[in-house]
Amino acid sequence: MDRRRFVLTALGAGTGALAFSRVLQAQQRTAQGALPPMTVYKSASCGCCSEWVAYARKSGFTVKTVDTEDLASVKAELGIPPRLQSCHTVVMGPYLLEGHVPAEDVRKMFATKPKVRGLAVPGMPLGAPGMEQGSPADYQRYDVVAFTAAGAMSVFSTHGPAKRG
Repeated sequence: MDRRRFVLTALGAGTGALAFSRVLQAQQRTAQGALPPMTVYKSASCGCCSEWVAYARKSGFTVKTVDTEDLASVKAELGIPPRLQSCHTVVMGPYLLEGHVPAEDVRKMFATKPKVRGLAVPGMPLGAPGMEQGSPADYQRYDVVAFTAAGAMSVFSTHGPAKRG
């Protein structure tokens, strides 16, 4: 093979690889873009809610915030079970998110489309997204709970350090 043919072949392979890479990136953007935007209901003065919103945006979600001091009414109207409540509530397409739900679980929910009303992280466990404060040695193990409109609940995932003996 002469040098000219070699250079043209190499350039062609490089261009093909670049085009393939761009197709993959476009597919990833389309898959991410397929997720509906989030509407986050939160208190204007809640620092961990603002941290979770920043985390959601950094994770690639489109987020709109609605500051309200009457979160109890929002939660009641949406049907968030009292024992699952936390500091902020999210409406995202057909689903609800309550509290500091990790982005990976939101994506998993949309990928698997379980027959649930939403996901919740009850309370405000240290180490959950938006609750990364203090020492990582103090971070808590916590469950993400799937819940239905009928009130059924199950563990969707578990995060945080392993339980200590």
